[in-house]
Amino acid sequence: MKKDIKTRDDVYLLVSSFYKKVRKDVVLGPFFNGVIKDWNAHLENLTSFWEASLFLKTKYLGNPLEVHVKVDKENNNSITELHFGLWLNLWFETIDELFEGDYANNAKQRARKMGTFLYLKIFEARNK
Repeated sequence: MKKDIKTRDDVYLLVSSFYKKVRKDVVLGPFFNGVIKDWNAHLENLTSFWEASLFLKTKYLGNPLEVHVKVDKENNNSITELHFGLWLNLWFETIDELFEGDYANNAKQRARKMGTFLYLKIFEARNK
């Protein structure tokens, strides 16, 4: 039986395992590998983001929307719903491999909502 996501270490395991897959993905990898120069810092930042999101802690101070809009512009507005679908599928797959329980399910729900929000906001930013 798998355990639920309970600690920062659990969140880090999820985030780092997930991004190992993303970095190798032929469709998603180029977006991330071309932008992120310090993967250790990025993984710590994303761990803080997900820790704040899942456990309602207030440590995360970044702006994911701003970052995603910038990456889309730098890639000729080429991010599509396909990219968010692939991202979400890898996220769900990684959670299912490592965890089960309420926080694991919440991580899936939050990712689905966040992906939809980010995609809509990226699309809106193209028309400004």
